Amino acid sequence: MVLVRRTMAGLLRLPGPTVATKAHRINQLTQGVRKGVGSRQDEHRHENLSGSVENILNPAASASRSSSRGSVQYIGQRQYSTRSSGTKAGAPEYSHVIVGAGSAGCVLANRLSENPDNTVFLMEAGPKDHTWTIHMPSAMRYNLAGDKYNWCYHTAPQKHMDDREMYWPRGRVWGGSSSLNAMVYVRGHAMDYDRWEREGAVGWSYADCLPYFRKAQTHELGPDDYRGGEGPLHVCRGKSNNPLNRAFIEAGQQAGYPYTDDMNGYQQEGFGEMDMNIRKGVRWSTANAYLRPALKRGNVRAEVRCVATRILFEGNRAVGLEYLQNGETKQVRAAREVILSGGSINSPQMLMLSGIGDADDLRKLGIPVVQHLPGVGQNLQDHLEAHVQQACTQPVTLYSALSPHRMLMIGVRWFATRTGLGATSHMEAGGFIRSRPGVEHPDVQYHFLPSTINDHGRVAGKQHAYQVHVGPMRPTSRGYLKLRSADPHAHPLLNPNYLSTPQDVLEMRLSIKHTREIFAQKAFDPFRGAEIGPGHSIQSDKDIDAYVRQHSESGYHSSCTCKMGAESDSMAVVDAETRVLGVENLRVVDASIMPSIVSGNLNAPTIMLSEKAADIIKGEPPLPKSTAPVYQPETLDAQR
Repeated sequence: MVLVRRTMAGLLRLPGPTVATKAHRINQLTQGVRKGVGSRQDEHRHENLSGSVENILNPAASASRSSSRGSVQYIGQRQYSTRSSGTKAGAPEYSHVIVGAGSAGCVLANRLSENPDNTVFLMEAGPKDHTWTIHMPSAMRYNLAGDKYNWCYHTAPQKHMDDREMYWPRGRVWGGSSSLNAMVYVRGHAMDYDRWEREGAVGWSYADCLPYFRKAQTHELGPDDYRGGEGPLHVCRGKSNNPLNRAFIEAGQQAGYPYTDDMNGYQQEGFGEMDMNIRKGVRWSTANAYLRPALKRGNVRAEVRCVATRILFEGNRAVGLEYLQNGETKQVRAAREVILSGGSINSPQMLMLSGIGDADDLRKLGIPVVQHLPGVGQNLQDHLEAHVQQACTQPVTLYSALSPHRMLMIGVRWFATRTGLGATSHMEAGGFIRSRPGVEHPDVQYHFLPSTINDHGRVAGKQHAYQVHVGPMRPTSRGYLKLRSADPHAHPLLNPNYLSTPQDVLEMRLSIKHTREIFAQKAFDPFRGAEIGPGHSIQSDKDIDAYVRQHSESGYHSSCTCKMGAESDSMAVVDAETRVLGVENLRVVDASIMPSIVSGNLNAPTIMLSEKAADIIKGEPPLPKSTAPVYQPETLDAQR
């Protein structure tokens, strides 16, 4: 494995830009910035990179830059100090200061900079995404398990899961978690967004949100009433043509579930092909889709390895941000707004460190209170998933690709042509079902994989086998996030409170049972071996529940910790315009403001949410509502 990785790294030592080219790019970046461009000594930190794969994959140059800047530092690498009012004299000023160059922040930087009168300062705690392990789709496990581009959070011991501490990888790099995830493009169900509106997010119904899904997207199958055809976010279907993917889709139909030709279109319910954020064999993160095009405009300054430490206020008005970069404390001023896009963990953490949260909790930690908002960090929701694994009697799984020679050949082909097994996440088939009668729309999701992995991808299977990741999509368990201390060095206390309700326990149990039924269908007859996990001995409800407690993992979909809602809602943190309640010039735009978790993966909804928020921030009228219909099952009296 070491030889394979060294060989791949060697293949990527491409020629870097010349000094003259760098100077030209720096000049482009600085043009149009009205105030606070910064010193010339800082200019080397934010050269304007092109969007081509050849230029973004240059680890030799990246390594050189990294060595000169020191290690990536976690949020708030300083001792907590008493808040001073306002910003330092001479602090650079931009119209908008955005914290976090992730799935949301990259979208905002792009859309806000479309107006040449805006100047945008975008800060990212991690480095740029200059590594093949991000851009090669099948290499995603390296960064999910490592800490170079990853916050590597862990939860508190989970009371209802045998006191296990759950691993939560979150992106700390250009593109955020869109640079780490499995590239699965799932929007959720229409009813999720109608529920948002009922929960106080006025103007966020499905009819309001679908136009922004379409605006963001270019689907390789072309536009229709649901798919987009002109957006920066490229979406494709899998190309591996693995017979196990076909078997899974057929088995779902044989078990009595419908087929769907577009899980993100008219009908989510059923089994079919998954959409993926991959373009021409390369991960299409928000850094590729949104940030790189924005950097060409000259009115965006994107800084890396700088972490926000606190929001600066004058009274209750946000006027800027303090941050740490290369061991130096700096400030930047926002003429219009500060926008937090750090995600469901970092955004509420930053609010609390800055004096916005539950007043009693803040006072106990010695943090001066700016605004009492008890909902900050509350309402934490996540998807929990179990693996069901089956041995395969035919050599058609990815196990054959794990030998050093095969991995080297896969890498060489990908570097040369951007095709082959390196050009996919391999999660090309999936499904959405209702767990039981009476459920209005799918509440269980399947990701099928023609291989087996364990421990968050750290451990590959040791035989030919296949598996599904399966779990409930609308958990009723609610958790919270709290500061451990006033020291911003510390990761916050994360308690998702998994499996704390009987409904969540039941739905996990039913997920396992329905999966076994699907794997028992005729379509799998040519491939089916013995069940690996849970295993044949696990049959009773009690034993299945124990398996779930001991082996389930996070779906990496933490959300809802800065809930969007009406001012009358005591748990609301932002209003329907994404403005933080009770203060001025401060917004949160990321997955933390979702009122409740959606029925599927969160990257696509976060991008949609950011597209819609950008129009709100710019003062533009919303896109016209969609009138596209949505599938309804013929009856709710039956589960399928």
